Amino acid sequence: MKSKHRMTAAIVHDTPVPARESEEFWGSDPIAAMLRELDIPYISIVPGSSYRGLHDSIVNYLGNRAPQMVLNIHEENAVAVAHGYAKVTDRMMAAAVHANVGLLRAPMAIYNAWCDRAPILILGATGPWDATKRRPWIDWVHTSSDQGGLIRNFTKWDNQPGSPAAAMEALLRGAQIAQTAPRGPVYINLEAGMQEDKIGPMPTLPDPARYPVPPAVRPAPELVAAAAKLLSGAKNPVILAGRCSRSQEGWNARIALAEKLNAPVLTSIKLAAAFPTDHRLHPVPPFQGLTSEARKLIADADVVLSLDSLDLAGTFKQAYGAHPITAKVIQVSCDAHSHRGWSSDYQGLPPIDLYLMCETDAAVPLLLEAACARIASSALPVKSPLPPIPTEAVSLRGVGAALEIATRGIDVCYTRFPLGWNGAYTHFRHPLDYIGHDGGAGVGSGPGMTVGAGLALKGSGRIPIALMGDGDFLMGNTAVWTAAHYQIPCLMIVCNNRSFYNDERHQERMAKHRGRPEENRWIGQHLAEPDIDIAAMARSQGALGIGPVIKPSDLQTAIAQGIAAVRDGQTCVIDARVLPGYDRPL
Repeated sequence: MKSKHRMTAAIVHDTPVPARESEEFWGSDPIAAMLRELDIPYISIVPGSSYRGLHDSIVNYLGNRAPQMVLNIHEENAVAVAHGYAKVTDRMMAAAVHANVGLLRAPMAIYNAWCDRAPILILGATGPWDATKRRPWIDWVHTSSDQGGLIRNFTKWDNQPGSPAAAMEALLRGAQIAQTAPRGPVYINLEAGMQEDKIGPMPTLPDPARYPVPPAVRPAPELVAAAAKLLSGAKNPVILAGRCSRSQEGWNARIALAEKLNAPVLTSIKLAAAFPTDHRLHPVPPFQGLTSEARKLIADADVVLSLDSLDLAGTFKQAYGAHPITAKVIQVSCDAHSHRGWSSDYQGLPPIDLYLMCETDAAVPLLLEAACARIASSALPVKSPLPPIPTEAVSLRGVGAALEIATRGIDVCYTRFPLGWNGAYTHFRHPLDYIGHDGGAGVGSGPGMTVGAGLALKGSGRIPIALMGDGDFLMGNTAVWTAAHYQIPCLMIVCNNRSFYNDERHQERMAKHRGRPEENRWIGQHLAEPDIDIAAMARSQGALGIGPVIKPSDLQTAIAQGIAAVRDGQTCVIDARVLPGYDRPL
């Protein structure tokens, strides 16, 4: 079979012994072939007997190419790898989990992809639906009714096809749904017996071109004209740049629109890079929550253009407090199509004066064409100087400064920042400079998503760098083995404060509110006694492990060594023992 997949630099290929030509086919063969027709490059897996038929078809019928298997040691990582790949490429890859037991390990990662609007084709399986064909005990505990119900509240669609023909249709439909905005994960459950039954001749495969993902919806011309009129005549417009594609064209169009309107742009560090952070119209570093400067910009605005910004109602609540929202609000977003009742990831309901129900990249070029140039009417806030670098211990500020030096002249892709990170420590000048957080705010997704990003970036010349907390790394650290095995270069800098520090802060507030000892906040939080040797964990999985880095004087050397190793094709983990605390403005 010929592959039409657009390969980048190849990862290590676990090459099977060639299978002999045969005219015999099994139910999983056309399913595997359909994955190839859908141009699925990789399938991130944790193996299991429930989909052993499909596993065999990918290996012995497709030769483990297009899709190629990417083996993981935990289901959360399997899905997180696919999530990280999608964040870099805006393309879907597949992930496979074993029966109900594998699916039960994956929901956090699936929820992340759901909240992040990331397209993933998740394949699972159940034991034989015909109870007379189940092996004693094991097939029974691997079989469940309505398996998709486990994750239905945070997937766009799920299905359990009953035949190979139905499975091919399910793959076509699932790929279409997952990649239609607002994007998200879908789940297809392949019953074991259907995969393993011998079929007749290989069926004719449907042509995926006849089942396309629809083109981006364009907003109504009258709405574009009305929005352009509001923006052109505004005295103090503000642009909130939120969910956007990784397209260079979309990036350039956002810059051109902001410059034409002379409008300041605000961005969130929760989301991927949407605007150059050192541009004169980006006056406030990317933030977790609004800074005082950002609050004032929004409160003083007479027109706010929201480009699918995250939590628009919460943003207004921070800026206006209990006061009325006086600005005219233009919302560009189709996210409401994914709003459901189980999860509140839709956030609060914001007031909107003009609603363009489409993606950011569809609306911005039209607004750019329709808007009139305007002269800036007020001075923008002056960016605050960076705080001094502590000299007594390794700090987040020190890590940021060392990275700035070590990455000069190198294209990087930041895949994660810890909660305490100050957005001023790094600059984003390209849509791939930063891919955003995981969406669902769980802990443990950082390593897997970084490996997925590295998979997508391999051969591009751009290296993935993750700065993650020790809790995030420890929960997902087995993704390091996947990176090392497939020779996926990536750098993970563990900003290790030896604590679940965010929860220390919660316990401190709780004790203070109740008049109890704040000094006890560390109990049930500290990761010490025994100390965890993170660098040794990395080395045990085939990666380069550096650290623990305790002295500030050693930090620059460690990061330079790590970047050199990654540029040489290695996976590297640095254990940086940072001071606890948050550097970002609160």
